[in-house]
Amino acid sequence: MTKKYWTVTEVIEFFQVKETFLNDLEKEDIVSPSCRDDLSGKSFSAGEMEKVRLAKILMDEMDVNLAGVEVVLQMRKSMIAMRKQFDAILKDLVREMEKKLKPIS
Repeated sequence: MTKKYWTVTEVIEFFQVKETFLNDLEKEDIVSPSCRDDLSGKSFSAGEMEKVRLAKILMDEMDVNLAGVEVVLQMRKSMIAMRKQFDAILKDLVREMEKKLKPIS
């Protein structure tokens, strides 16, 4: 079973980053850790962990700065939303086609 939330320490250890890296991501509104009653301090959801992972890749391997990371992640979010809309349109289209092609009983 995967965890739902990770502490700052766990994120730092998992991604081998410094706390300043996470603070910079938070200052730029790239990640938004939450405060949970069951965990002391800030915690990162799976979605926020994915943002940290992508930010690290973009910055370390592609030499993208923080502003660029923000733009890339926003574009990614928009593309995912568009994909969901497109999938919904296709499902509706299939349903309509099935209705029209359904043999008359």
